[in-house]
Amino acid sequence: MATGSLTIDLDALVRNWQALDKASGSGVETGAVVKADGYGLGAAQVARALARAGARRFFVAVAEEGAALREVLGRAPEIYVFGGHMPGDADMLGDLDLIPMLNSVDQLTRHFEALAGTSFGIQLDTGMNRLGMEPGEWAAVAEVALTAGPKLVMSHLACADTPDHAQNRQQLEMFHAMTDGIDVPRSLSATGGILLGEDYHFDLTRPGIGLYGGLPFEDATPVAHLSLPVIQTREVEQGESVGYGSAWVAEEPGVIATVSGGYADGLIRAMGNTGHLFFDGVPCAIVGRVSMDLITVDISHLTAAPKALDILGPDQSVDDLADAAGTVGYEILTSLGGRYKRLYTGGAG
Repeated sequence: MATGSLTIDLDALVRNWQALDKASGSGVETGAVVKADGYGLGAAQVARALARAGARRFFVAVAEEGAALREVLGRAPEIYVFGGHMPGDADMLGDLDLIPMLNSVDQLTRHFEALAGTSFGIQLDTGMNRLGMEPGEWAAVAEVALTAGPKLVMSHLACADTPDHAQNRQQLEMFHAMTDGIDVPRSLSATGGILLGEDYHFDLTRPGIGLYGGLPFEDATPVAHLSLPVIQTREVEQGESVGYGSAWVAEEPGVIATVSGGYADGLIRAMGNTGHLFFDGVPCAIVGRVSMDLITVDISHLTAAPKALDILGPDQSVDDLADAAGTVGYEILTSLGGRYKRLYTGGAG
């Protein structure tokens, strides 16, 4: 028996993309970020649904992800690689028409030497200090790079999830300073940037987490629904402990359900004694530590023993669960393991 049943609602995914596409505004193209296996939900299924909905530019982290996506989508869509042109990537990039976002002078040199005349993009660092060329580097190579005809020039916002953060405006101004006047499509915004407003949209937006039901897109429709089967129930007496380290002790007699799922399945250990599962909308507290394969849940208040309990769905979003675990929705989604029975609904062409 699978650890649990993970249902991915592709219609909800498409609705989220359509809403973010509308928010991006007229004349702005909306791409889709499907890195990390579609944020843990299956890049092949996610990308096919988004392509049917109208997405034509997709973004992945590394060339290997791009190669897998090209096999799924065929030759028509553009596939951009955030990590750029790494050593050993030339054949894959060239053979599969992948577009590396060149992040440094070294990558620019490598690409021009190995794949002269093939597509590329440029990533600029406007203040995040993670990937991209800094202003001085860009000034030194801009003329050569622009003459070669990049497909896209982009940067990435560090604080877009916090709308009033001063760095948003600082990065916007830096992006203008580095790119105004160029005749190349520009992109600055992922999900958070889209929600900051039209000043941040430029020619292309690239939503990621919002597609999959996560913050900061508060109006997102939940995409992932995860139900965990109950393996066993047992009665506990006042004073009895549950799980490793006796981390929870019953204050009164009760009933404990042990469900199949744990931190090996991406259900983070830190939500022991803080998180909840749900049965028909009724919250049931996680008691004791989350272990590798099992979670213990207090169901004393239920009138009947359930066959399964829900941990993701309408009653609890990925961000609700992340709050209980002291992390972010991105980690919850991308950590979902391979033991789940996966069911895809909707998304039909």
